[in-house]
Amino acid sequence: MRQSFTDLFDALSVLQGGTDAFGRVLDLLKSKPRLFFIGNGGSSAIASHMAADFSKNGGFATFCFNDGAALTCISNDLGYENVFSLPIIRHGQPNDVLFAISSSGESQSIIKAVSTAAAKWMNVVTLSGFKPSNKLRKMGLVNFYVPSMSYGVVEIAHLAVLHSILDEVA
Repeated sequence: MRQSFTDLFDALSVLQGGTDAFGRVLDLLKSKPRLFFIGNGGSSAIASHMAADFSKNGGFATFCFNDGAALTCISNDLGYENVFSLPIIRHGQPNDVLFAISSSGESQSIIKAVSTAAAKWMNVVTLSGFKPSNKLRKMGLVNFYVPSMSYGVVEIAHLAVLHSILDEVA
């Protein structure tokens, strides 16, 4: 257990994005835009958690595309890579903010959603980890990268980053 805490502390202390990135995100949130949160697996749970908290504690209009029926419908009929991009096509508007969360930064459903959001002039904030060369890491207006190969460390760091942002705007 001690090693896990050490790894988490180390990852947070060298989190790439840093204070400049926090400031940029806070600037994006000043006008109270609509917020979209996406992720797969554990990142989906983080997305859902943060959509609820930003709505309840921050007063933002939030969306998290994790409804089981919609996920399976889109996945079955259009392919899983479209599971987040289709709702963004339907609901995203210029200046909305998309928080794209992926531990690996390589998920095709997240990559496609980020490209879709950027094409709609949405502001994209990415949270990734694992390899420094992951695709998602450079796709956002603001990018947070956790230099760790551990799911636990990356996911807890992503949660800490998002809670830190919320604490500043709530």
